[in-house]
Amino acid sequence: MSLIEELLNAQDGGVASSLANKFGLEEDQVRSAIQALAPAVAGGIQRNTREEGGMESLVGALVQGSHDRYLDHPDLALQDEGINEGNAILGHIFGSREVSREVASRAATTSGVDSGTLKRMLPAVATMAMGALSKCAGGGGPLESGGAGGVLGELFSGGGPMNALTSLLDSDGDGSMIDDIFEGLFKR
Repeated sequence: MSLIEELLNAQDGGVASSLANKFGLEEDQVRSAIQALAPAVAGGIQRNTREEGGMESLVGALVQGSHDRYLDHPDLALQDEGINEGNAILGHIFGSREVSREVASRAATTSGVDSGTLKRMLPAVATMAMGALSKCAGGGGPLESGGAGGVLGELFSGGGPMNALTSLLDSDGDGSMIDDIFEGLFKR
């Protein structure tokens, strides 16, 4: 399952409903918005994993954060704490507000949703994307108890929803994230 599917299918489609209610959109507009925004968020996370310390930073965020709550309860991503956390995620993965604005502007051309709405929606999408990644990486179980070995073991053992994390972390596109993770963790 892709990251987009994880977001759209969470809570039996509750994410689309929550975002539609918050931003005064139809659910199909929200789905188009997520389909346009999520790849940019995933791309930003992927770029960060390629930088020195980036993989450790992502694993640390998945271990220490409780991002899965935003996917379990999409309305939390729309409250001040979720928006603030989403803005912090965007700042980390994009580096500046200008990049976030550009992402929203480009997404507006493909989604049919205006860029102003997408700019306001982007932090919620970022927190929910981290929630989906947290769940894909085992959020709550092996990540908390197994240290780096447990994290890597969980990352390598998955199927099903793990495919979202696998394809996100497969930097060289060879179908395996193992070489990319080891390169990111042990490249000095």
